Amino acid sequence: MFNKIVIANRGEIALRILRTCKEMGIKTVAVHSTADSDLKHVRLADESVCIGPAPSIDSYLNIPALISAAEVTDAVAIHPGYGFLAENADFAERLEQSGFTFIGPRSETIRLMGDKVSAINAMKKSGVPCVPGSDGPLGDNKDDVLRMAKSIGYPVIIKAAAGGGGRGMRVVHSEANLLNAIELTKGEAQAAFGSNVVYLEKFLENPRHIEIQVLADKHGNAIYLGERDCSMQRRHQKIIEEAPAPGISPEVRNKIGGRCAQACRDIGYVGAGTFEFLYENGEFYFIEMNTRVQVEHPVTEMVTGVDIVKEQIRVAAGEPLAHKQEDIAIRGHAMECRINAEDPKSFMPSPGTITEFHAPGGLGVRVDSHIYRGYRVPPYYDSMIGKLIVHGESREEAIARMLMALSECVIEGIKTNIPLHQELFNDSAFQMGGTNIHYLEKKLGL
Repeated sequence: MFNKIVIANRGEIALRILRTCKEMGIKTVAVHSTADSDLKHVRLADESVCIGPAPSIDSYLNIPALISAAEVTDAVAIHPGYGFLAENADFAERLEQSGFTFIGPRSETIRLMGDKVSAINAMKKSGVPCVPGSDGPLGDNKDDVLRMAKSIGYPVIIKAAAGGGGRGMRVVHSEANLLNAIELTKGEAQAAFGSNVVYLEKFLENPRHIEIQVLADKHGNAIYLGERDCSMQRRHQKIIEEAPAPGISPEVRNKIGGRCAQACRDIGYVGAGTFEFLYENGEFYFIEMNTRVQVEHPVTEMVTGVDIVKEQIRVAAGEPLAHKQEDIAIRGHAMECRINAEDPKSFMPSPGTITEFHAPGGLGVRVDSHIYRGYRVPPYYDSMIGKLIVHGESREEAIARMLMALSECVIEGIKTNIPLHQELFNDSAFQMGGTNIHYLEKKLGL
């Protein structure tokens, strides 16, 4: 097992990783920008290293600075968390070359699954259901592209092969707009991701977003930990997540989960990962794989009892998975609210000093957050300041518990999206379960 790990992230996920490291007896190194010296995990870590000024490009995305931090502290591994460099194959490769362990998949696996086209091809070979599409990059023959789109059936969606985070996508409803839309998406993809490769898929009009959590080790073992429903989204950014997904039977869960676990074995996957699907009319359609721990991993932990971060660290150190598939059982229902420092109506970020903070509590309530009274939320990073997670014996109990927890949560000095969460958990359609990915935007009039 590693004796010292660099936590190459900030905020709640950095604190989450630090807590697991302490539980496992592993020493920690917190890296931070000049704007983040007062983060809670920086204060709690065994060592800390400032890696640059506030802008991410000069600190949390600065690969030489992160490697130097590992060298000067004599650490042996780096945990990237999520975001920043967590799915950067070049970063993983540089660590491998420098003799450090990247707590995540191998660099070639990240590249395989980071390119949407190669990922879809790999999934098709493993029997994972995919969205009907171009099965590869779009060529330059306009007649071929038009024929392909017609055979798939409108509407279609153009996607950047190197895209992510809801960027590099464009929906086309008619043949008249297709070619122009492709050129626009290529230009955006080149500017955002350094690659203008795009592909085409059938656009599902009212799907849900359902994902499968997997774990795999270096010994050929792979398991799935059930599914999460992440359909409550705004501009492709998740706001509420829950596990298990409403309306998914154990038989369906086992079928799709088994295929995902087999795909992990087929591609030699190691670590924690998530297969993301669109789900419509009883069918799953693979869209991408996230080769890292997810923001919403706590809901899976709450219903399975598996510490996903601990398993990430264990398998990176070469140990076999601590659980077999037959050990995994879904118990009760869990939900998560992403608490953001933003105006609940305009969604404008709301940085500033937190003048009062009271975390909710009680049976089945978990708060993953790095904030405290007097903490200043900086304007440089993502607006998420914490996650409120609840667990209940049933979905109805989880909803009631979340409403109680939201009413107890006090964050003053800045604006947060807690009022939006309260509105959504009182929404009759959400309470019934099974809302699609467009529901929130339609509700908000976006």
